[in-house]
Amino acid sequence: MTHAILDLVQQVMSSPWLYVALFALALLDGFFPVVPAETSVITAAVFAASGETNLALVIVVAALGACAGDHVSYLIGSRSAGRLREKKPFVWARKALAERGGLVLVVARYIPGGRTATTVTMGAVRYPLRSFTFFDAIAAGSWAVYSGLIGFFGGMAFENDPIRGLLLGLGIVLSITVVVEVVRWLRKRRSARLSPGRLPTPSSGEECDLVSAAD
Repeated sequence: MTHAILDLVQQVMSSPWLYVALFALALLDGFFPVVPAETSVITAAVFAASGETNLALVIVVAALGACAGDHVSYLIGSRSAGRLREKKPFVWARKALAERGGLVLVVARYIPGGRTATTVTMGAVRYPLRSFTFFDAIAAGSWAVYSGLIGFFGGMAFENDPIRGLLLGLGIVLSITVVVEVVRWLRKRRSARLSPGRLPTPSSGEECDLVSAAD
């Protein structure tokens, strides 16, 4: 059974249509995040270690597809800003955008669900398209290189068993994602603890002293 699945995957990987599929999946992932674009890129890169695919072409195609998909998401945001303003992902992305500017797009590319929320938000707030394209090229390119290299080195580690290489690559991505989410949660908890709104309120005596001082 395993050999049959492996043979089927190898046939797909050796097809020139693979690169069209990678572009399409990366594009759709930009505005429909349930599409497994990252998994597809890692899988194709695993087989690049054995010469079934071309690693450079996998990375370029994935980056172009991701960039195109993000621009579609930006367009969706610009057309539907009114309906998105109260959504939690929109509020989060808008706040992050105000704090970090275009760099948040690069960071959000590695956060599950964050990339779409950010690109839609940037369209909704009419973030300059030229600046969006600049930062998105960095985000999409770095994401494609990251996914491609993880898959490629996983494939090299298990050159005779690409399935294990694929599992290794996906395991690394999952581990990095968990670490990022834990760090985000800890930082959010720390910020909430240090928030001025959580400081203790003065007692009545202290309030009188403050009033007297003000007078």
